[in-house]
Amino acid sequence: MKEISKLMDYREDVKVLDATLRDGGLVNDFFFTDEFVKDLYRANVKAGVDYMEFGYKASKELFDVTKFGKCKFCDDEYIRSIVGDNDTDLKIAVMADVGRCDYKNDIHNRSDSPIDLIRVATYLNTIPAAVNMIEDAAAKGYEVSCNIMAISNSQEGDLKAALDILGKSPVDVFYIVDSFGSLYPEQIARVADIYLEAASKYSKKVGIHAHNNQQLAFANTIEAVGDGVDWLDGTYAQMGRGAGNCAMELLLGFLRNPKYNVYPVIKFIEKHINKLREDGVVWGYDIQYLLTGLLNQHPRTAIQFTKDNRKDYAEFYNEIVAQD
Repeated sequence: MKEISKLMDYREDVKVLDATLRDGGLVNDFFFTDEFVKDLYRANVKAGVDYMEFGYKASKELFDVTKFGKCKFCDDEYIRSIVGDNDTDLKIAVMADVGRCDYKNDIHNRSDSPIDLIRVATYLNTIPAAVNMIEDAAAKGYEVSCNIMAISNSQEGDLKAALDILGKSPVDVFYIVDSFGSLYPEQIARVADIYLEAASKYSKKVGIHAHNNQQLAFANTIEAVGDGVDWLDGTYAQMGRGAGNCAMELLLGFLRNPKYNVYPVIKFIEKHINKLREDGVVWGYDIQYLLTGLLNQHPRTAIQFTKDNRKDYAEFYNEIVAQD
């Protein structure tokens, strides 16, 4: 049974990261207005959020800049146009996907950039490439985290080996990522133990990024924090790919930490998130995402189901079972 103090008491090491622009950008191709982004930045500052993820550092050679908004590429100049000198306690993060970014050229020295944290995203089979990116970012002066994606498909031995490799790198935070929203709290507890053991061995921190396919993103996040995980991702109104993520308003309300204030989050949702939904941007729990979560599959088929405005859930279930 969890120590109640780990769930209820103030923990200085707990950090909350807002991933609304990055994970949420996957549902509208990152076409956020500057007003939206500036208001989100201000809301995060007022809410006491520790890190704000602006989006991806995607390669402009691989992705057509005319088909995506600015948060797909996170140019330093764009971030500065939003945050200025960022004379606040809020730190700025971006994600760099292995194989999808030109990190040597597009990620500049920390002293010349408004960015504080580089979040390297990798699968288990690209860990060596991730280490190269981590070493590059650390050498440039950044804090660095590593998001190991799709761990619900991994063998425990492979995961431990990957954490050992990463532990020897200059990465600061290992991230548990339930990419398919398929894990249950009991499984999160087991995975957290594996991560925390490696983190203790190598003096790292552990974070969690959850998806809501089975309406467990919040439950899995608070399970993890009760196990000792310190870095917690959330998005406003759970905006994120497919079923979305852990809702920021739920997370800040749960933490009961005097440094956090949920009211600015609620105000932002009222002003901006409701309008996105009215304009036809779609995300959040639905049956098709539940089904891919139950089957531990990538939600790409459910995303296409949603785009096609299908409602034949039983037929969709038969289709994806046949692929399993």
